[in-house]
Amino acid sequence: MRIEVTMPNLGYDMESGKVMSWLKQVGDNVERGEPLAEIETDKTTVEMEAMASGKLVEILAEPGSEAAVGTPIAIIESEQ
Repeated sequence: MRIEVTMPNLGYDMESGKVMSWLKQVGDNVERGEPLAEIETDKTTVEMEAMASGKLVEILAEPGSEAAVGTPIAIIESEQ
């Protein structure tokens, strides 16, 4: 099953965030709760955790790109 990884809402007034770096690469296995990417907001940079386990099959937002909250930024292929 394909699971969209979306830009998280990290604050009540956050409208978008910037992908600073990916901590996993396409083809890597990820576990739920494992750090997946570093996201920058206007106030801080935080590690975004994977919300599902599986294989990272596609990165939709390259490092340095900005995305609106809720926008898909990657795809994880889950075995469930």
